[in-house]
Amino acid sequence: MALLAAFRVEQTDPQRFYSTLAADSVRTVGRYTRLAGSLVLDVGAGRAQFAQAFAAAGATYIALDVNERSVAEAKECVGTSLSVVGSGEQLPFTDATLDVAFASNVLEHVRQPTRLLDELVRVTRPGGLVVCAYTNWLSPWGGHETSPWHYLGAERAVRVYERRTGHAPKNQVGSTLFPVSISDGLRWAQGRPDAVLVDARPRYLPEWCRVFVRLPGVREVVTWNLLLVLRRTIGDSDQHHTGPQGIGGRVSASIGPGTLRRRNA
Repeated sequence: MALLAAFRVEQTDPQRFYSTLAADSVRTVGRYTRLAGSLVLDVGAGRAQFAQAFAAAGATYIALDVNERSVAEAKECVGTSLSVVGSGEQLPFTDATLDVAFASNVLEHVRQPTRLLDELVRVTRPGGLVVCAYTNWLSPWGGHETSPWHYLGAERAVRVYERRTGHAPKNQVGSTLFPVSISDGLRWAQGRPDAVLVDARPRYLPEWCRVFVRLPGVREVVTWNLLLVLRRTIGDSDQHHTGPQGIGGRVSASIGPGTLRRRNA
């Protein structure tokens, strides 16, 4: 429940918020794989606290974000081996090169969420881990800072927020925030031919609350934030590679020359 408390101070105490979220991210991924010596891609890297937390766990950390400032902070913070400005919907990495592909609270901010999820699987090596957590639209936090007024509709939520604060919200539905459901994530995960669903549970709630994910309708409201964990297997993505460099080898201790994918001009 510490994460729920931290979300309430995201804008007033960002240091506390991001430190809490980064520590939870490392604990979450560490439940399913050994981080020490692993090559970890963090899509939507955010603040420097994430780079610090993963590096402290012994991981080689790659920060990817559309925000140049976030990428620069991560690199300056721990001298991370690689920081990349880019889109999660078109990751600039070769197939099957990463031990862990991680995205925390990013999925609801992209126009094509399943495209981002597909990309996470593509760049993860067989046996590697894909970890994605996102806030679903119908949860009490679905509208982010405009919550819970988003239940009244996105446009009305913005108007209420502006009246209460005197300024526009950071996230605008249809621009930087997009409705995504629990069912959307589960449907995608269960339909992957090249990855096995290891776990699907509410990220911010106690362990016993995982039963909510099995209840259609109910899960859309009470889950708050869905954690999806998949283990990459050999499947269609391995057999039908479309990138110009072919499948990259496993790199766990350092970033090799084939990790970044060259783009066709």
